[in-house]
Amino acid sequence: MQQWMEQATADFKTARHCFTSKDYYAAVVFAQQCAEKALKALFISITGNLPPKVHDLVELGRLVGAPSEVYSLAEKLTVTYFSSRYPGAAPEIPAKFYDQKKARIHIAEARVILQWTKEKIK
Repeated sequence: MQQWMEQATADFKTARHCFTSKDYYAAVVFAQQCAEKALKALFISITGNLPPKVHDLVELGRLVGAPSEVYSLAEKLTVTYFSSRYPGAAPEIPAKFYDQKKARIHIAEARVILQWTKEKIK
């Protein structure tokens, strides 16, 4: 569990670095990864089992009993799994589709999810 949370925190730091370097699509990739790994860390903390191999933050939120605010953010962030990585999943390639505004929003979503999971694990 600790390793998953450490990696979630590292992914959040990387998202912020990508944002600073104006690699906005990469910032979104790492924001989504941060939230996914944080929710999986919480799953391990709750169940003592390895998390399911899914990328759906909504499903992970359901499995850990996320409150409505966190669940709502997970819904918004989960759609970025494909759109931030693959051409054809968004109106433009990820490098053109994600801008400063979108990246800022998704990093904020990841921040809330990360903080909530850290509080639950304490």
